[in-house]
Amino acid sequence: MSLLPLPPAFLSPVSPRRRDFQLEAFRQGDDRIASWQLINTLVPTALLWASVPALDAAGGGLRLLLLPVLLLLVLFSARSFALMHDCGHESLFKTRWINRPVGFLLGCLNAIPQHPWSRGHAFHHKHNGNWERYRGPSAVLTLSDYLALSPRQRWFYGLSRHPLMLFPGGCYYLLIRPRIVLVLGVSEWLASMASHLGQKGLIGLTELPALSRNFRSSHWYTSSECIDIFANNLVVLTSWWLMGSWLGHGLFWSCYLLVMTLSAALFLCIFFVQHNFADSYASSNEGWDYQRGALEGSSNLVMPAILNWFWADISFHSIHHLCERIPNYRLRACHEANAALLIGCPKLSLKDFPSSFRYVLWDSEAKKLLTLAEANMSAENTKFK
Repeated sequence: MSLLPLPPAFLSPVSPRRRDFQLEAFRQGDDRIASWQLINTLVPTALLWASVPALDAAGGGLRLLLLPVLLLLVLFSARSFALMHDCGHESLFKTRWINRPVGFLLGCLNAIPQHPWSRGHAFHHKHNGNWERYRGPSAVLTLSDYLALSPRQRWFYGLSRHPLMLFPGGCYYLLIRPRIVLVLGVSEWLASMASHLGQKGLIGLTELPALSRNFRSSHWYTSSECIDIFANNLVVLTSWWLMGSWLGHGLFWSCYLLVMTLSAALFLCIFFVQHNFADSYASSNEGWDYQRGALEGSSNLVMPAILNWFWADISFHSIHHLCERIPNYRLRACHEANAALLIGCPKLSLKDFPSSFRYVLWDSEAKKLLTLAEANMSAENTKFK
């Protein structure tokens, strides 16, 4: 990880306050820009999928063109996820009544229920840098919990947090987990209704509608989340059947699995390195500071311009955490307007990604992220004392 040099003003005991930042001027959404972002994401995605059967039927050398087509679909899928993320913050469009249905549509495109995902993501924003409340996308263990594991369990923990696990993890995250959540949630509902009828008998039938409206599953927290999960699964499963009927199920699933697995791995990777890195702010409940979490617990990525376009400028992550209502198309300008106050914030480039993936433990006493090598060394030192 590389850090920009700190000017004397940043090293002073008084850190910049939130009111020192220029934020309000960049919070206003623009429906025209947002609409154009949808068009330049969804139209190319549709055209690329439309080219798949023709290229597959062409055979020979032309069939090899499927590879760049699928690579572009991976990037456009990641971009559609980034736009869905903005809808969850109600920042892509001006109003909630537009962000909500557009977010739902983009969630269906990514095979994930957008509303429950956005509520969970809001929890991350609310507690960023407080590793006692939120342990990151990989749910890292504390150092003490890790040291309490057996050698085999430690090995398995390290394997499960290896960067290569992004691929099966990404496939599970988008394609499998939302379906399992629906099945488990419905099973809980059926068990709850059956238990009620078991206690009340047939007379309890009249109470089932009210009980269903107030039912809270361990897999969703509100009725709106429940509706979103049901509607998303209905649309996604129907779209899978339609796409398979059009392209042929073999061709569709071979392409679709590759695209979704790689795109999920891509945005999970980005999310991970923007919060797990050396010297990331890693507080507990006591003494946690929201602004330090935004400025010191979020890395800003130095990426090629084309990748920033596909990731909707989420690379400017400190500003995003300082004010999540700033739409993606204003993040760069806001970052540049506040450059003097952000000069000491963590900055990562692509070459820093591998080292970031080593930080998969939280030392709750030292309040810092650790690598497995550091934890194992700590275990060895303790054993020989």
